[in-house]
This record gives sequence, structure tokens and C-alpha cells, in this order.
Amino acid sequence: MKKQKLVDMTSGSIGPQIIHFTLPLIIGNFFVLTYNAADSVIVGRFVGAEALAAVGAASPVMNVLLFLIIGICLGMSVLMGQYFGEQNFVKLRRVISTSLISGGIFTLLLIIFGFFLSRTILLFLNTPVEILDDATSYLQIIFIGLVFTFIYHIYASTLRSMGNSKASLYFLIASAVLNVVLDILFVVVWKKGVNGAAWATVIAEGVSALLCVLYVRFYIPILKFERKDFVFDRILFRTIFSYSSVTAMQQITLHLGKFLIQGAINPLGVVSIAAFNAVSRIDDFVMIVQQNIAHGTTGFIAQNNGKGNFSRIRKGFLTGLKMEVVYSVLVSIIVLFFSRELIALFMGKQELDVIEAGENYLKIMVLLYLLPGITNLIQGYFRGLGKMKITLNATLVQMFGRVIAAYFLAPYFGIKGIALACLVGWIFMLSYESPLFYKSWKQNK
Repeated sequence: MKKQKLVDMTSGSIGPQIIHFTLPLIIGNFFVLTYNAADSVIVGRFVGAEALAAVGAASPVMNVLLFLIIGICLGMSVLMGQYFGEQNFVKLRRVISTSLISGGIFTLLLIIFGFFLSRTILLFLNTPVEILDDATSYLQIIFIGLVFTFIYHIYASTLRSMGNSKASLYFLIASAVLNVVLDILFVVVWKKGVNGAAWATVIAEGVSALLCVLYVRFYIPILKFERKDFVFDRILFRTIFSYSSVTAMQQITLHLGKFLIQGAINPLGVVSIAAFNAVSRIDDFVMIVQQNIAHGTTGFIAQNNGKGNFSRIRKGFLTGLKMEVVYSVLVSIIVLFFSRELIALFMGKQELDVIEAGENYLKIMVLLYLLPGITNLIQGYFRGLGKMKITLNATLVQMFGRVIAAYFLAPYFGIKGIALACLVGWIFMLSYESPLFYKSWKQNK
């Protein structure tokens, strides 16, 4: 079996490298989002508004856990990218084995605690009683599948740190398609409701994890580990923990903010919860591209930081900035003209109250989509340089401003207040990180 080509981004044309590296990430994460979007669309259309609201109430909790794991893997991959840039394969393998051991143990603990605390968490968020049982069972099943989430993302992050972002993409596409098929079987054909949608997601995630493990074992010799190769390096673990804890906190903080904001939405009632679930999926599809442009730029910067090539780092950032601006303007126009049709995908046109509430939210958000594009890229810049505390602090500031604003604005403006709270959060974030970015930019000239 032939060896797969890994991409060295420390030389050559910058624009094509970032685009070539980023496109598979964008496509892959679009398929990641189809997991939850498929659940919401099929449950909303074939079960009803209360079932859609139940999935929506559980989603912020689920996303905190998902992005906690993604953040851990992202922090590990930055260190892997640096060692790969240095061509230090001994250290690279030790980082990978230590990451697998420590991350795996943490994920198992997360599953145990989360499974038994699901109902308590939802009660804390003032989840309406009529959707509480469905939301709890959905969340508990999703917790079981976190083991597959970790396995997939740690292997995918390892491959991406070495410039191979295509392999995990193919497996993700296959499992996303499988998830849609299973959603239809469990929910539409077998009438398993919300629980059926959750089981469809877990099974599909398990398939993507298995495919990723098999690919690495047979096609990437440098990552082929035997039992004796699994070594826990305590010294490297300190560095891994430093990187991963900050990136994980940054990722979880953003979604912890959404988790807390759900507490401001739930008192507005089932219609607002269902509408926010729908518009959140639309926001996710918009912003995942912005995040992946930033992640692609992070990978580029991390490799060049390992080489000390600051001229390429600056040029790579500017290339990423152009991509963010062009994309954000185009997608804002699309959402503006098709907002009603996009929301109707989740409920059908008969749920006019849900569609109207979602449309009011999106009319504000289309004016703001450029801001997360810029903030994501600045975050990617600092992350690629290994300055994780700046990215964490910026996210904390953003979350603080957004959550406080949501609780003040939602009682007066309803779901539109949640959109306005996003504006407050991004203003806070830019106010914090802009001076630090300017200082770093001058130093790296």
C-alpha cells in the first residue's frame, strides 16, 4: 500500500497552500454539522415543534462536550505541527501516544459524569417540563458516543497537523451520509422519535472513528503504533496539557456561553426554543467556514513558526483575511434573501410562528457575520504562534459580554435580543485582542 503525501507549508506559493489545506476542512465540517442538522430537520418535520425544541435544548450541552474534545485535540495538533515542521519524528510519535492516553482517560470520565448528570443540567437551564424527558434521553445517548468523537478527532487532528486533511474528510462524508440514512430509518420508518435521532448520530460517529483508525494503521507508516509504542511521557504531557487545556477552554468557553444563553431563551417558550434551534444551525453553517479558514491559517502559521519564518506568517495571515472578508459578504447576502426558506427546512411552512421568530433573528445577524470572520482569523493567528492564553482570554471576554447582554435584552426583544447580544460579545472581543494583535504584528515584521 502506498504512503500518503503529507504537506510541508514552509515553502512554496502561500495562497494555494492555504486554500488547498482549508477546503477539505470546510467540506468536512459541513458534514459534521449535518449530524445535528439532520437530527433537527427530520425530527422537526416528522415529530413536531416540541421534539425540535427538545433537541434544541440539549444541543448547547452537547456542543460544550463536543467542542471540549475538539479543543483538546486542536491544542495537541499545534504541538504536533511544530514537531512535524522541525522533522522531529521521535518527539512527534511521543506527543501522539501521550495525547491518545491522556485524552482517552479524560473522555471516559466525561462520559460517566455527563450521563448521570444530564437531567440536572437541563433543569439548571430552566428547560420546559413538556420537553424535559426527551431532551434528557437524547443527551444521555449522545454522551455514550463521545468515545467515538474523541477517537475520530484525535486521529483527524494528527493527520491535519502534518498537512493531510483529506483522509478524515472522506470518512466524515461517509458517516454523515450514513447518519442521514439512519435518521430516516429510526425516526421516519421505525418511529423512534428523539432517541432514534441520537442513536443514528452515535452509530455514524462510530463508523467514522473506525475508518480513521484503519486508514492510519495501513496507510501512514509513521503513525503506525504497536502496543509497546504507547508511551506516556510526563514531561511532554505538561506541554500538551498547557496547549490543550487553553485551546479546550477557549472552545468550551464559546459554547459554554451558548449553554448559558440557552438559559435566557428557555423562559421565552417552546416556539422561541424551536426557532433558535433552527437559526443556530444556520449560524453554524455560516460560521464553520470562517472557523475553518482560521484553522487552515493556524496550521500554516504553526508550521512556519516552527521554522521561524515570520515573513510567510504575515503573508499567510493576510491571505486568510481576504478569504474571510469575501466569504462573509457573500454568505450574508445569501442568508438575507433566503432566510425564510432556510428556516422552513426545519419545520415546514405550516409552523408560521417559528418561522417568523427565526426570520427576525436572521435579519439582524446578516449585518454582523463579518465580525466573527475577523475574530476567528485573529484567534487562528495567535493559536498558530502558540499564544493560547490570548485566545482564551479573548473568548472569555466575548462570552461575558454576550451572556450578560442576552439576559438583559431577551426579556425585552425576545429572540432578536439574542442576536443583539452577539454584537455586544464580538465588540468586547475585538476591543481586547486588537491591541495585542497590533503589537505582535509589529514584533514579527
